[in-house]
Order: sequence, then C-alpha cells, then structure tokens
Amino acid sequence: MKVTIERSALVKALGHVQSVVERRNTIPILANVLIQATADNRLTLTATDLDIEISESAEADVAAPGATTTEAVRLHDIVRKLPDGSQIKLELVGEEGRLQISAGRSQFSLAVLPDDDFPTLAADDLPTNFSTPTADLARLLDKTRFAMSQEETRYYLNGVYLHALTDGEEAPLLRAASTDGHRLARLDAPLPKGAETMPGVIVPRKAVTELARLLDDAAEMVEIGVSETKIRFGFGAGYLTSKLIDGSFPDYERVIPKGNENTLRVENKDFAQAVDRVSTVSADRTRSVKLALDTDQLRLTVNNPEAGSALEELSVDYAGAPIEIGFNARYLLDVAQQVDGETTTFKLADPSSPTIISDDDDPGALYVLMPLRV
Repeated sequence: MKVTIERSALVKALGHVQSVVERRNTIPILANVLIQATADNRLTLTATDLDIEISESAEADVAAPGATTTEAVRLHDIVRKLPDGSQIKLELVGEEGRLQISAGRSQFSLAVLPDDDFPTLAADDLPTNFSTPTADLARLLDKTRFAMSQEETRYYLNGVYLHALTDGEEAPLLRAASTDGHRLARLDAPLPKGAETMPGVIVPRKAVTELARLLDDAAEMVEIGVSETKIRFGFGAGYLTSKLIDGSFPDYERVIPKGNENTLRVENKDFAQAVDRVSTVSADRTRSVKLALDTDQLRLTVNNPEAGSALEELSVDYAGAPIEIGFNARYLLDVAQQVDGETTTFKLADPSSPTIISDDDDPGALYVLMPLRV
C-alpha cells in the first residue's frame, strides 16, 4: 500500500471515525483503524467497537492499492499535529509490516495488525430504505438525546426511539422519543417517502451521540437503511452502522397528560436565566426549585437549609388557578436549551401531575416533566 493524501482531508476523516474507538478494550485490533487504498484513488478509513461502525472515504493519490490497520488515536494525533496544507504519504513497508507516515521532514513508523483480522459490522439486509433531510434528522436527535436514560438496568431507555407514525390525526410523521422516567422528549418531522414500513427502533445512546456529531459535516440528505437489528446512516462519503437496542420502548403516549388546563407562557431566555440564578443555592442532590404561579406572576424560590435561600419574580402570561409546583432545575434548563423560539408554554394541572412544555415556534416539539415535592 502506498498513498498520498492532503492533510485536511485525512484529519477530517480520521476525526470522524476514531471517536468510536473505545480507549479501554481487551481486543487489540478494536483500537485500530482499517485503512484501505483502492485503485480508483480513494482512501477509506473504518473504525468499530463491534456495536457501531463508522467509515469515511476521501480522494487520494493511490500509487499502490492495499490495506492495513494501525492504532486509530495515535494516527489521528500524529496527523493533526502535522502542518496545514501538507501532503501526507502513507506506505506499508518492511517484511514485519510497518505503516510509514511522512510529510515534509517529519517521518513516523507505526505498528500494524493484519486487515484480514479487522471485524466488520455486516449490514447487507436492510429492507427499509429512505432519504431524509439532514436538518430534520439532526433536529430529531439533538432535541431528544438530553432525555435519554443512563441507567443500565433499564437498557431499553438508553437511546432514542425512532419510528414512523402512520395512524391517527397527526400522521404521517417520523417521530423520535426519549425518556429517563423523569422527563420525556418527543419530536416530529415529515415522514420521508419509503419510511412507511420502518419498524420502531431504539438507536443506542453512543450511536446517537456519534451521529449528531457527524451530521454537522454531512450533505443535505441522509440515506437511512433499517432492519429489525441494525440501522445505517449514509452521509456523503461516509456512513455509520449501529446495532439496535433489543428491547421494547414503553408506550410513552400514556404519560402525556390530556387534561392540563392551566396555561403559562414565559419568555424562554428570562425564565432560563432566573432558574439558573436561583438554583445556585439548591441542594446538589435534588436541584429542586419551586414555581409559585398567580395571575401574570411567577415566583421562583429555593430553600436550602445548608446553603441559604433564593427568590426571583417574573412577569408572565398566566390566568389559571394559583399553583405551587416543584421541578429539578437541571431538567428545566435542559428543556429551555431545546427551545428555539422566544416563548415557552407550560400546561399544568396540579403539583403532583406531569407538566407539558412546548416551544411556541416549533409545533412538532413536546416535552413532559415530572414534578418534585418541595
């Protein structure tokens, strides 16, 4: 193998694929990146942790096709420290096999492992295939991933539930949902052509995190292939393939209240800043803040016997019955960060019932928060 590639192209592709590599693993080759140089002047890099596989290709000058694997993180560190604009030569040399990396006066030699030993995540049979705008997919993931659970005992909540909604008044929609039992995020986007037969799948947390990062550099459309066990996202010159969580996502619609008649509208920026300020003295464990609502007035209070107390008042749009209700301040701020519009609407029932939160500028976004006792 002998190939020359421009530094920026190589560092971009390496940056995308190497992040999936687990820093601690018992299988040495999983720390490596698969490097494949082909006769059509393409250099393809692939990394995997056996659950997720990321691959990306770039244009290169291939003098001798071939393939090998070398340590992904070390190769990425070397390449990103080389001068901007430099031409990087990668060559497999020596009988024992070493990957020689040279650029200008810099030269490195890295140990390799055989490319035949590199595991691949087969994803040949993906019966459902469709394309969706990158902006739609990025929005679905970015605005739901904060509510994913991190409890390994409830593994089926450790991801985003992606499914086609083809029945009901709201259909057809591509819907994403996530919950950790204390909060729920539900986002809708137009259902792409060909996605009608898509099974409901739970995309694992690590895949969601990696994909959200990759979509920043993706083309306008993303190709998606889905089976009962795997999902593949194709974006330009690369793709991400992931195993799916083998479990049943709960019926999240049951926890969305239907009869919350007290409506509160707040300026999102002012509300988030007020919550952030008063939560400074809240207890680290509960992070509780009390919201006391009366006609067009909201009082936010925190009482922490060990640290002190805080009070802040806001002018709001509220004409319902007086209510005092407590929430985890961190959860309130997490939802506020998802709101793109200037105003946020809360639908409340009583101090012990779930509250619905919506973005006035995004009718396809809905959030539910469970209250705290304060």
